[in-house]
Amino acid sequence: MIKLKEEVTRELTEHILPFWLKLQDKEYGGLYGLVDYDLTVNEEADKSGIVTARFLWTFSAAYRATGNPEYLEAAKKLFRFLKEKVFDQEFSGLYWLLDYKGDPKDTRKHVYTQTFGVYSCSEYFMASKDEEALELAKTIYFLIEEKGFNREINAYCEEFDREWNDMPNQMLSGNGILADITMNTHIHVLEAYTNLYKAWPAPELQERIENLLHILHDNIYIQETKFLGVFFDKNWNNLIDVKSFGHDIEASWLIDEAIQTIAIENPAYNQMVIDIAYNIADCAIEEDGSLVNEQVGNEIDRTRVWWVQAEAAVGFYNAYERTGDERFLKLTKGLWDYMKSYLIDKRENGEWYSAVNPDGQPQKINIADSWKASYHNGRFCLEFMKRTRTIERFSG
Repeated sequence: MIKLKEEVTRELTEHILPFWLKLQDKEYGGLYGLVDYDLTVNEEADKSGIVTARFLWTFSAAYRATGNPEYLEAAKKLFRFLKEKVFDQEFSGLYWLLDYKGDPKDTRKHVYTQTFGVYSCSEYFMASKDEEALELAKTIYFLIEEKGFNREINAYCEEFDREWNDMPNQMLSGNGILADITMNTHIHVLEAYTNLYKAWPAPELQERIENLLHILHDNIYIQETKFLGVFFDKNWNNLIDVKSFGHDIEASWLIDEAIQTIAIENPAYNQMVIDIAYNIADCAIEEDGSLVNEQVGNEIDRTRVWWVQAEAAVGFYNAYERTGDERFLKLTKGLWDYMKSYLIDKRENGEWYSAVNPDGQPQKINIADSWKASYHNGRFCLEFMKRTRTIERFSG
């Protein structure tokens, strides 16, 4: 039987990455912005700042894992597009949205978008040794700290206009509310800063990572329930009872990555990582091995979303490495079996379905757009290619 590592390597190099490589826009740069459910490519669709950065991260990380020069060449082109088109040369920061030609269309600045600039440029620097990339990552990092961090409430803010004036957080709120602070932005600031630290281990950056771990533990993690709060007001009051199962298990391993990267010793943080993983394992796994999406009050959304399954597999495997509990190995295998059976699009020129209904039927929504990119499932594969210590113990 083919081992899991071999299966995910094949999935990444023979399926996921070839799909995205074909979408490179040779005329205007970046990748085409839309592939609908029927696999029709819209070459005049808008291009998202977030997914541009996510593509840059994916191809940079894939090159570091495989040494395939095609990935480095794709990353090089994406970096130029990000630096010359997505980055605002006048007011600094990454735009939310460009048109298909690469001209600014929605010039709002969101801290969430900026985090992926830091994340991707630092990864590209480690792949290419291009000092321009590290300098851009640091520029965006300093921008986040100057414009996007509120020291009075010890929180990273959310949405701004082009000139960095505060705006209501329309882009990352949900469930009928406008949140001043979100869990989602904070876990991705942590993710970005952790990656930047690998390229630039500055003491000041370590301090900011330590502060983020403090924020996550003291303000976002709910110790009584083991869930993370999702939406908050400016006083860190939880605005609504939402449980985002995918974000929680993703946060578990991202927090652990930060802990290990800066080598911080804090038993409470270690316990948080473990407790989140056990909590999601206890409450969100279905009989078919998949992870349900979220719960609002008593209402559970049982949609199987592509990124939720991918991040859960990494999170549970990370929990196995932390605890040695064989249960997490079984959960990881169940998720991979589910992904192979239902999420991986086996149509010619397909990639992964965005979401699947509880009955196993894919939802007829876009295969690629301003949120659906190569990052979550690509990273799942890359993490399992890297985490080889015990993967041979079970096969796909």
